[in-house]
Amino acid sequence: MAFRLLILHDVEFGIQESVVTWPDLLRRRIPGIEVHFCTSSAEALEVIGECDAAFGNIEPELFARAGKLRWIASPHSGPPAGYYHIALVASDVVVTNTRTIHNDHISIHTMAMVLALAKGLHTYLRRQVDGRWRIGYDVVHLPESTAVIVGVGGIGGETARLCSELGMTVLGVDPRVAEPPKGVTELHRPDAIDQVLPKGDFVIVTAPETPETLGLFNIDKFRLMKKGAFFINVSRGGTAVLADLVQALQEGEIRGAGLDVFDTEPLPAGHPLWDMENVIITPHVAGIGPYLEERRAEVFFDNCVRFSQGLPLRNVVDKANWF
Repeated sequence: MAFRLLILHDVEFGIQESVVTWPDLLRRRIPGIEVHFCTSSAEALEVIGECDAAFGNIEPELFARAGKLRWIASPHSGPPAGYYHIALVASDVVVTNTRTIHNDHISIHTMAMVLALAKGLHTYLRRQVDGRWRIGYDVVHLPESTAVIVGVGGIGGETARLCSELGMTVLGVDPRVAEPPKGVTELHRPDAIDQVLPKGDFVIVTAPETPETLGLFNIDKFRLMKKGAFFINVSRGGTAVLADLVQALQEGEIRGAGLDVFDTEPLPAGHPLWDMENVIITPHVAGIGPYLEERRAEVFFDNCVRFSQGLPLRNVVDKANWF
C-alpha cells in the first residue's frame, strides 16, 4: 500500500543531518511512497493535510491540519514534555518511539557512575584538580551491595545485567515487565516502591517520564533511602524534584548522587549541585554513542515497511502514559 509521509527535519528537536538522505532511501525500499521533506513547521503546514504518516515533532497547530494522519513516529525514546498534547492523546493516531536504541550506551554510562561512586573516583578527581595527595574514601564493596532499579525495560534491564555481573543484588521496580529480566533478583510493582527503596545502596532511575513518574523522587522518597545510598538518574530530569534532591544531599539523607538529567536543563550556573563533592554531573550525554542514527533509521524504515503492508508497528506508545 502506497502512502504519503511527512518527514519534519527539525534540528532543534535533535534530529540529525543524516535524515536528509531518508526520502531517497525510502522511495527505493517502498514502491509508490510519497515523501514530503520539510525543514520547518510552516512548510509542513502546507502538506500535512494529505499525509498518512509523519516523522518528527507534530505540534498541536500541525496536528489540527492532519485530517488523514494515522501514524506519528517520534524521533526519540522519550520526547520532551508536551509532545503528547491533548488532541494527540485523544485521537486514534498511533505513535511509535525509538526505545531500545540507547540501551547499551545509557547502561554503560550508569555503570561508570556506579563504579566511580563506589570507589570514590569523583572525590579523587577533585583532589587531582586541586593538586592534593590525600588518601581516604569509604569504599562500597559491590558484591555486598544492592541496586534498586526503577524501570527495568531495555535500559534498566541491561543495567541490571551489568550490576549482577559485578555481584550486586538487583531489585527491580516496573509497571509493565512481567518476568524479572536477567540479573534481577526480585521484581516489584510501583505500589511497592516505598518498601523497596530502603534496601538500596544504589537507587538507579531508568524509568521514562510519564504522568506517574513525574516528580516521583521527592523529599519523602529520598528520606526512605539509606543514609549511605547513592541516587543515580539517567532517565528524565522530570522524574526527580531537583530542589528536594539538593535538600536530601545537604541534610545527609543520602550519601551522594550521579546525575545526567535535570528538571531544568542546562543546569544553571551557580546551582548548589555544581559545588557538591559527593555529586557527579554529566550534561545529558548518557545516550550518546556510535550507531544511534543507524539504529533510529532502522526502526523507522522497518515501521514504514510495516505501515505500507498493514502490519503491526514496532515500539507503539501508550499515549496517555507517554511511553
